[in-house]
Amino acid sequence: MMKEWISKIGKKGKGNEKDKQEAYNSQYLTHQFTDNLNYNLECVKQEIGHNWDVHFREFNLGRTGIRSVIIFVDGLSDKDLIDKHIMPSLMVDFSAEYKQNLPYLKGSISKEFIKNEVLSISEIEAVRSIKELASKVLTGSTALLIDGSLDALILGTTKLKTRTIEEPVSEALVRGPRVGFTESLSDNTSLLRGSGEIENLSLVKFQVGKRSKKDLVVTYIKDIVDPELVQEVESRIKKIDIDNVPESGYVEQLIEDNYLSPFPQVQNTERPDRVIAALMEGRVAILLDGTPFALIVPVTLSMMLQSPEDYYERWIPGTFIRMLRYLAAILALFTPSLYIAFISFHSGMIPTKLAISIIGTKSGVPFPALIEALFMEIAIEILREAGLRLPKPIGPAMGIVGGLIIGEAAVQAGIISPVLVIVVALTAISSFSIPHYSIGITLRILRFPAMLCAATFGLYGVILFFLLMASHLVKLKSFGVPYLSPAVPYRLSEWKDLMVRMPLMMMKRRPKMMHTKNPIRKG
Repeated sequence: MMKEWISKIGKKGKGNEKDKQEAYNSQYLTHQFTDNLNYNLECVKQEIGHNWDVHFREFNLGRTGIRSVIIFVDGLSDKDLIDKHIMPSLMVDFSAEYKQNLPYLKGSISKEFIKNEVLSISEIEAVRSIKELASKVLTGSTALLIDGSLDALILGTTKLKTRTIEEPVSEALVRGPRVGFTESLSDNTSLLRGSGEIENLSLVKFQVGKRSKKDLVVTYIKDIVDPELVQEVESRIKKIDIDNVPESGYVEQLIEDNYLSPFPQVQNTERPDRVIAALMEGRVAILLDGTPFALIVPVTLSMMLQSPEDYYERWIPGTFIRMLRYLAAILALFTPSLYIAFISFHSGMIPTKLAISIIGTKSGVPFPALIEALFMEIAIEILREAGLRLPKPIGPAMGIVGGLIIGEAAVQAGIISPVLVIVVALTAISSFSIPHYSIGITLRILRFPAMLCAATFGLYGVILFFLLMASHLVKLKSFGVPYLSPAVPYRLSEWKDLMVRMPLMMMKRRPKMMHTKNPIRKG
């Protein structure tokens, strides 16, 4: 009994000590600076001084005898700006000018004088706590501590190494702008601003991530967009509760309506022109620092099958290409399942000569149609993934050569029939024509349950799968907008930009589903 009592007392004491330590740490991190430079510097060193790339540079301020320190991170801060503009400005003799313009107290100096008369950089901010200073310094800013001052000055010296603006890799066009977003948020916002003199273009900044904070910008055209849509987007972004947001795909998954749906409810793009076109329709775009992929909400299924090039070409070729794209999506989803259904259950529906030809090629094949199709489809998917992960010079060659070799070898070995090779090749080519990568993945995934339904119930299984998918799409919404709009709910007036692309002079109105303030497309 005595041992248990002593043990409980010990645990209780340890618990109290832990609570005290956590309370101390919390108070320490949020503690405000004092007018004692030594104390302030020691607090900052305890917080971030253990990092090898954090540098502390002590000096006397403007020959006034007042000790000062600048703190910066090597590699994130612009050392040329620090060496050529900040340090010379702070170390030049301005004591006589200061005494002449402001009441001088020995051993003290006004931070307003430093901000307004000494430093010649544009971004200057005053902070009061260690936590604020550490957060700013570790993202590339430079901190200035002055003996006798209760504030630390944060100087905007961030200089991240980014790649140059290039053509988007994932959304190539024959005709259209050759610029794409980069990993720099400031570059991306400047691309939107540089797309034209857009009135009322709003860029609202947020921070996401609890431990690793990143800047996020919500952009929209204020006199077009529905205010309720903006409030909903901002509300969902504020609810993001996660340590780190390395890529916009995290944001996409955390703000979508139905995370169990295989269909993407947020569109991602590298193209500024696609973002501008969406903003003009009353949509909202989300840009995250550190990624070239912007997000567009809300979206519909028809948007996923459209390309910016549909509007850059005349309406007749644009309509033809778009209809081919819809046909390709259907073929990519249902071609293998229809092959299985007809071969296994409904061979009487195949024309006689074609049926005899298929039967002749299948003679000697030991596997049923489902196993054949699964083998070839899985092999194609593995080759596609291998082609993506391999180095660029050999990736495409690996995909093409690998597909040809495997298909030919399988036919020669009598494992699959030649007709199935044609079916799988048609399916793969059709899936390559889908302009949006996310919806392409969805169709590739749904192809497999469609094949299982066809192998179980034949053509009735394919129809049942289609009805189940259609019922899901009818109920699915993206930020309150029906996913199948304008087909469901039915709006014939908006079919001018659905499966066909009518002449631009006939598309005078913005989509009604967006509830825009200004429904007419005009200057």
